[in-house]
Amino acid sequence: MKAFLMFPEQDFDWQRPLLPHHQPLIQDLELNTLFQAMAQDDDYIFEVSKKAVLASTRDVDVIRYRQSILQDCLNNTAVVRAIYQIPIEAILNKRRGWMGIYTSYPSGILNSAVEMVQMFMELLKKLKQIANTHAGQFQSEGFARFFAMIQTELNDDYFSLVQDHLKALKFRDGVLLSATVGRGNEGTDYVLRQPNDNDQNWLERVFSPKAPVYSFRLHPRDDHGARAVADLKNRGINLVANALAQSSDHIDSFFKMLRAELAFYVGCLNLADQLKQMGAPTAFPVPVDSTERRHTYGGLYDLCLALTLKQNIIGNDGAADGKDLVMITGANQGGKSTFLRSIGLAQLMMQCGLFVPADSFRANVCEAIFTHFKREEDASMTSGKLDEELSRMSLIVDAITPHSMLLFNESFAATNEREGSEIGRQIISALLEKRIKIFFVTHLYELAHGFYRRGMANAFFLRAERQEDGERTFKVTRGSPLQTSFGIDLYNNIFGKDQASLANLSNLRET
Repeated sequence: MKAFLMFPEQDFDWQRPLLPHHQPLIQDLELNTLFQAMAQDDDYIFEVSKKAVLASTRDVDVIRYRQSILQDCLNNTAVVRAIYQIPIEAILNKRRGWMGIYTSYPSGILNSAVEMVQMFMELLKKLKQIANTHAGQFQSEGFARFFAMIQTELNDDYFSLVQDHLKALKFRDGVLLSATVGRGNEGTDYVLRQPNDNDQNWLERVFSPKAPVYSFRLHPRDDHGARAVADLKNRGINLVANALAQSSDHIDSFFKMLRAELAFYVGCLNLADQLKQMGAPTAFPVPVDSTERRHTYGGLYDLCLALTLKQNIIGNDGAADGKDLVMITGANQGGKSTFLRSIGLAQLMMQCGLFVPADSFRANVCEAIFTHFKREEDASMTSGKLDEELSRMSLIVDAITPHSMLLFNESFAATNEREGSEIGRQIISALLEKRIKIFFVTHLYELAHGFYRRGMANAFFLRAERQEDGERTFKVTRGSPLQTSFGIDLYNNIFGKDQASLANLSNLRET
């Protein structure tokens, strides 16, 4: 049995290693805030959510497949959470009943497998009951197939047959074996046989004539004889013990996969609950093939910032369809970095099948998402800041492929404006030739104005909004680059409130 709730035709391999660039992505986009919101202190959901978000798919059909399943989850929250508890119950039962019990004897393996399959049968019946009661409430292709599979494969005949087998495998009337005589008169080819059906009632069995049998009895203190008989029994039941153990492992694998795939959707439900309490809007995005260039958004906001502040925050509207380069300039502390994170977060969330933090969102999928954000000075650095920036850029260039997305945040500003602009220009030009989609936040006027002056049809320019009185609206709107980033506003805000400190500085210089 397969759940197929993450992919229409394959299992979700959440233990597959992530790509090397995932760690900078987590740091730059503050993704741990998102994972913690999805996990709600559940370590397993945290890890599954992390893998699902970072190993996002590029297949538009898979994204739509997950979106429809997630929509079903949002409409049937209690049912989905009830299903998720079934594999958890299986794991807890296994820990309580079988933790630390390891045996290599067929009789031990068989007894453990019989009890485990019996426990699994009770949970499968519970799953079947949920499917019978609630299957009609789900509309998605994924859940429709999942419930149909449960109802078809776990029918009454299946449960009845399994119960009969489990009852027989307890061997309450002993074990019936056949064997042949091999070399040296040793027994070989031991085969477990099914006893003949006995349809007599207990009265007939008591008074009916007994067939002649050849038997023997062991002395109660004959330990060697008991071990010899047990060895004969183990030879006979070896095959059936292994077969039942494999069946138990198969059901166990199904529950593990069901738990992993549902953990992602339970994480989505946890996130949706928190955003709903905050009054923050969400929307299912419209994914477009990676060869196109689409980026249209309404009310797009930084999800992790909203989760940190625990309140709804200002969103941005825009349309950058047909653009490969989006250059963002404008006032200091005007919301440029926040906007850049919102772009990266929405892209990641869309490509894993999640809703996005926006009123509306449409974008082409990307082969991979990379970030190149500025780093604070680190005393442990063994090289200069520009050297460190270029080293990280080199690693990205080695890994990036066409139709990927790269988010720059004040990159190459560690040197003077002329050099930083020239380095940025050469890198951006080379990336555009390879069909890389770029969002670039910068204070380097020569860099931004140089691309603006070219009048490129595939370039788009945004600017952090600043009002006449210097107040920031935290809106990022269409606008050409300016020569100033209005750093004087910050100077006035800091020193203007404490004139005494300036006076002290003047006095210090005079003395």
